[in-house]
Amino acid sequence: MGFPADFLWGGATAANQIEGAWDVDGKGPSTADVLTAGIRGVKRRRITDGVEPGEFYPSHTAIDHFHRYAEDIALFAEMGFNVYRFSIAWSRIFPKGDETEPNEAGLAFYDRLLDELDKHHITPLVTISHFETPLGLQRYGSWENRQVADFYVRYARTLLERYRGRVRHWLTFNEINVMSTNPWNAGGIDSEDEAVRMRAAYHQFLASARTVRLAHEIDPDNQVGMMFCGHFAYPASPDPADVIGTMEFMQKMLFYCDVQCRGAYPRYKLRELEREGIKLPVRDGDAEILRAGTVDFISYSYYMTHVTGQKTRGILRGLNGLDTGYSNPHIKRSDWGWGIDPMGLRYSLNLLYDRYQLPVMVVENGLGAVDTLQADGTVHDPYRIDYLRRHLREMRKAIDVDGVPVMGYTSWGPIDLVAASTGEMSKRYGFIYVDVDDAGQGTFKRYRKDSFYWYRRVIASNGAWLGDEDAGYADAADAKAAGDGLQQ
Repeated sequence: MGFPADFLWGGATAANQIEGAWDVDGKGPSTADVLTAGIRGVKRRRITDGVEPGEFYPSHTAIDHFHRYAEDIALFAEMGFNVYRFSIAWSRIFPKGDETEPNEAGLAFYDRLLDELDKHHITPLVTISHFETPLGLQRYGSWENRQVADFYVRYARTLLERYRGRVRHWLTFNEINVMSTNPWNAGGIDSEDEAVRMRAAYHQFLASARTVRLAHEIDPDNQVGMMFCGHFAYPASPDPADVIGTMEFMQKMLFYCDVQCRGAYPRYKLRELEREGIKLPVRDGDAEILRAGTVDFISYSYYMTHVTGQKTRGILRGLNGLDTGYSNPHIKRSDWGWGIDPMGLRYSLNLLYDRYQLPVMVVENGLGAVDTLQADGTVHDPYRIDYLRRHLREMRKAIDVDGVPVMGYTSWGPIDLVAASTGEMSKRYGFIYVDVDDAGQGTFKRYRKDSFYWYRRVIASNGAWLGDEDAGYADAADAKAAGDGLQQ
């Protein structure tokens, strides 16, 4: 019992949060490249009108993975990864988004990255669009314009044909439901108008469905999944009004999954759109496109749960830390105020599988925290090990006790990277510490944290060993004694 023999263990990143080299080899600017840095509790990230001289944009350098990918992948392999989820930057392949011919230098970079993964026997899981819409598509109105779906499908076809046989696991859009919470990240939409967001989401659904069908035509072995930003909520009380309020909150999130997994808009969403006077830009044949392009599996990010009810705040803002107007007194919170709820992971796995009867994969889960690099090059992060251990235990229960077919687990992010919510480096997730600060300054050297050695042992045991929390957190000393040591 426990994790399946073919379970996929690894980590997940996004191009705009690790690659840097934002204008190298013909790459064009993306929506991420005009997002400034924020400061926790002080200022929010800002969207600028183009790249402003003298402004700091974290994505422009990030952790310089573009030049250090071989070193980073070797570290992933040392942990035992058999899968690595990463995104391909659309504007590295089509710099403005609408070109008819791709940028060969951009494609060649991902050829080299895939070569490294192949060398280390790591399966690639590629996100086609991860908060990286080409900025050049703003002149079309971005995803509010149906033509952008055509540009996306051209881009997707280019990837599917170029990497045929090398990549067989794909995700069409990262956290597609973020169109309802942070539409700039989701697709370059800078509007709080629900009608604008819903038209943009409709075009992304069409693009995804067309891509799923295309992927199966190009290579029948391709498996294409959707990716849901894991918003899961508990009612504030047993009051039926709070239960109904929570149902309505979840419907605003889960309808994205309904469309991609079932191939049609659910009736509750169509009624809601009708009540709000929102008309979708439906054309003849669209229903058939959605029906024919349902996904093969469902993947999602899981960081927290919410509390909602009859007075849930109506407008949804932010990436993951939504302010619903309620709080949960039964769980602890991270340094960034995100609720820590391991049992909620088991609950969410069951909810998604029961609803869609599709294989499930957790492709983001992790703890953003302040880490300290010691003078001897060590980083002690027992809080991260504790967080991950507790979540993996609940995942194991979902598999063992509940029978949920979980495909794999890719932690976010296995190496420190730029936080999407704030643009900070100090909000660190990785098993690997990167010496870069919030201003983009540092040596960029990589250091193994204690969690690096812990996760390596977890993978080696296929999750049978998660560590004994009463016996201490790290087995880094044992690993170093075996001759591993810290990277100098």
